[in-house]
Amino acid sequence: MNGPDAPRVKSLKIGDIQLANRVLLAPMSGITDAPFRRLAASLGAGLVVSEMTASDDLAQGRPISRLRCEATGVGPHVVQLAGCEARWMGEGVRVAEAAGADIIDINMGCPARHVTGGQSGSALMRDLDHALSLIEATIEAAHVPVTLKMRLGWDDRSRNASELARRAEAAGVAMITVHGRTRQQFYKGEADWGAVRAVRDATSIPLVVNGDITSFETAVTALDESGADAVMIGRGAQGQPWLPGQIGRQLAGGAAEAPPSLARQLEHLRALYDEVCRHYGLRVGLRHARKHLSWALDVAAACAGAPAQRLKAWRERILTSDDPCQVHNALTEAFDDFAWSAAA
Repeated sequence: MNGPDAPRVKSLKIGDIQLANRVLLAPMSGITDAPFRRLAASLGAGLVVSEMTASDDLAQGRPISRLRCEATGVGPHVVQLAGCEARWMGEGVRVAEAAGADIIDINMGCPARHVTGGQSGSALMRDLDHALSLIEATIEAAHVPVTLKMRLGWDDRSRNASELARRAEAAGVAMITVHGRTRQQFYKGEADWGAVRAVRDATSIPLVVNGDITSFETAVTALDESGADAVMIGRGAQGQPWLPGQIGRQLAGGAAEAPPSLARQLEHLRALYDEVCRHYGLRVGLRHARKHLSWALDVAAACAGAPAQRLKAWRERILTSDDPCQVHNALTEAFDDFAWSAAA
């Protein structure tokens, strides 16, 4: 897929902001905190987006909400806001901008029950008039570009992404991202990239396709089927924060890249582990770091072809430790073990 048919040379701008490439890191709750975004951005992701933050919590100064919006210091700072009241969306924008946000992203795609139960996230696709009122309030309050993330619709009987996108563009939204599933699908089945083409046909602003993009080949196929200008990678970046940058460089005409060496993967993981522990404080940070350790161990073992029983043993030892020194020592031993497997 690196031949003449691969879409490579197109650049992407959000308002006046030029992106490094056309592969974005998706906002993921509990995952894309500042340490993970900073690492992915430093490894070449075209844009990274904060994890979803409730606009009312942010406006009222909840510490965890402020922490979610912390800038990475690498590339444009994008804050994703969720909410169901126009007043709080506007107030949330003002706080995010005061914290240095360069772009505000509106979440109308989250399928989680605790979000949709509060009439936020993808629940807003059931009432497009109300959704539009939130978009207008956000844009009115903002001095920076506003983007929108959505799904295909609430369910297969109400696939209204193209209508919402058309109305959002008319209101002034600068870019739209569509996950190729309905809310009722959650993350089941396969993303329908072809269904996103209806949004392309209804709008002229930059369009990003999201869902099940895990490689250069799937990125090219998603772009081709959807007509989108860029791709967004979510779960595919778990344990491999270098993936968006690698795919972005290849879409721009670069050569295919192998995963980093085990030594480099370990270096990235050590740095992320320490930064997550500092970011949240040790007690909370240890818990947050475990998911990254788990994914990274899976990726490293797969790269090395390590036996499943060896991976299981290292996971049990590392993921149950509350001592950072022990974790670092065990990571060194685990990656040495994986390297031995790769050489055997």
